[in-house]
Amino acid sequence: MKSVLEYKDYHFFMQDYYDERKRLGAFSWREFCKSAGFTSPNFLKLVCMGQSKLSKVKVDDVAKAMGLVGYEADYFRAMVAFCNADKDDAKKAALLEMQKIALEHKVRVVDGDAFQYYESWKYPVLRELAPMMSGACPRDLADACKEHVSAEEVRDVLNFLVKAGFLKKDGEKVYTQTEQTVIGSNEALPIAIRAMHKEMANMAARAVDRYSASERFFTGVTLGVNQEASERIAKELDACCRKVLAIANEYNDQDQVCRINFQFFPVTDKVKGVHHA
Repeated sequence: MKSVLEYKDYHFFMQDYYDERKRLGAFSWREFCKSAGFTSPNFLKLVCMGQSKLSKVKVDDVAKAMGLVGYEADYFRAMVAFCNADKDDAKKAALLEMQKIALEHKVRVVDGDAFQYYESWKYPVLRELAPMMSGACPRDLADACKEHVSAEEVRDVLNFLVKAGFLKKDGEKVYTQTEQTVIGSNEALPIAIRAMHKEMANMAARAVDRYSASERFFTGVTLGVNQEASERIAKELDACCRKVLAIANEYNDQDQVCRINFQFFPVTDKVKGVHHA
């Protein structure tokens, strides 16, 4: 069976543990529950099926029942906290704790680079800008950005982008983009991206007054939809985004970095029933 450090969802880990014990000999959900101190003979089965959550007060008992001690028990505890958390801040804290434990024991399970890349607009913007300004010093790159960033921050961002593999340094102050995209676990990346969406939305709000109509393009529509229409619109926006990227990639003489936000969100609750006059 894989190490607990290779899991990011405690439901899967517990199910694999049960299946492995079952494969090796007589073992039942009743025995598993009893060893963890549960009176219900099927509670842990419901947990593994996602029909119930493992409470914080019982985490240590379940970890002990599965033979987890030391850093493995710490990792399991953080994994439960991550999966059960409702708020992004709590999920991120738990996920970073999982990463810390995993890295300390030479196992990389979650992608912390995704968090840092989406932590600020500086990372994606400078990843696009640096290759355009070959030979430019950090001060020049900072001055070219519409939002405030210091030369020291630019230097740190560039160092991270090179170290993480998002940029390749071909010479003194010369950068090229790698083919690598920002890839994180399915659990980590949505959390990181939400933070970026918030920051870029704030920048878009400032852009309304900051730039003239000839420098920016804003449009929007308010519309009524049902579930099927909502899903089709979301797919169409995703396809549009991919087409926009394809258009940009047709050119090799880019001279500016821009941002496009697609924002499609509800402004009312769902109407429970349709009323006719």
